[in-house]
Amino acid sequence: MPYSPSVLNNALEAVGNTPLIRLDKIAEQEGLQCNLLGKVEYTSAGGSVKDRIAKRMVEEAEKDNKLIPGQSVVIEPTSGNTDKGYSVIITMPNKMSLEKEAALRALGAEVVRTPTEAAWDSPDSHIGVALKLQREIPGGIILDQYRNLNNPLAHELTTGPEIIDAVTSTPSTTAKPSSEKVDVLVAGAGTGGTITGISRAIKKTHNRDCIVVGVDPKGSILACPDTLNVEGAGSLYIVEGIGYDFIPDVLSRDTADVNSWIKTDDEESFEAVRKLMRLEGLLVGGSSGSALSGALRWLKSAEGKCIAEKKGANVVVLLADGIRNYMSKPWFLKMALEAEPSPLAKRISDILKESPSQVQTDSETLAEGIKTRTQPNVTNRPDAPDEVTRK
Repeated sequence: MPYSPSVLNNALEAVGNTPLIRLDKIAEQEGLQCNLLGKVEYTSAGGSVKDRIAKRMVEEAEKDNKLIPGQSVVIEPTSGNTDKGYSVIITMPNKMSLEKEAALRALGAEVVRTPTEAAWDSPDSHIGVALKLQREIPGGIILDQYRNLNNPLAHELTTGPEIIDAVTSTPSTTAKPSSEKVDVLVAGAGTGGTITGISRAIKKTHNRDCIVVGVDPKGSILACPDTLNVEGAGSLYIVEGIGYDFIPDVLSRDTADVNSWIKTDDEESFEAVRKLMRLEGLLVGGSSGSALSGALRWLKSAEGKCIAEKKGANVVVLLADGIRNYMSKPWFLKMALEAEPSPLAKRISDILKESPSQVQTDSETLAEGIKTRTQPNVTNRPDAPDEVTRK
């Protein structure tokens, strides 16, 4: 549904309709002539691109009488999702952030943690545990975002058209030229539903020549051809929400849908997050950094250089969620501690140097808070050393 200025009936009506924002400062810093645009999904009601598929999968299951209010229990293996008033059990790997778990519990969901290192087909994985719970709990149902066709369809029917409408309704001007079409789409791949669905929307109804670039972390096997996945094979990566050790059914690896792939690592992804925050004021999560770093690397490649140098070409980068899901993660806390002070820092310190000792003018209060940070030790959240800081 299009954005409505009137009062909404519920939070579900606030899912989607997210802004497409110019990333001009980053484009200028990188020497790009094209338009770099970010599709900012953290403004959706639940805070991420996953809102769209959760809403559609649940509503379609209701239409098919697969979900029965008061009886069904939704069980989903995921890195953090949403629900619609049903009893919900979420199974997620230990590496997923504490904020995601806390938010899900606040919404009334039960959360079960599983070993990050467990292979997808292991009974100990988040998928294996979800299947076991489904077998044992009356009314248990897995909507299965990895196979459910409503996953990519949600993006084909909403995210894609929103991007197309934003680009085509923004006229080209002398100051801000535009091809008035989506020339390139760059998105990370987890289940693959997002990139597959948006690609189909753009190529079917808008620009069949749009170049779609998938971003996959090193250690994952989603990129195509498979030779791209050799470097870092089997290694763990910290970034959440993208990459897998199996190929989900909803991900199209057909080159007609996803034309090219870029592999990224944690370090460049988190550096791109910092750029989006400091230069563009966008409080995005780690996978958004992966998407941006992948886009910049592709634009500097032999394949992408012609787009990078083309004034008016529109390159859309999917920014999947926000930083508030990751504020306890070591990579973000390290970024906060190492942030360069502004030119005002010394002046503030000089003004307050005679103030009581309780007044802090540097990062020591933050550092102490990080040092003493604790995590809840509950039965279904094993205290596992999955969250590590890379030097």
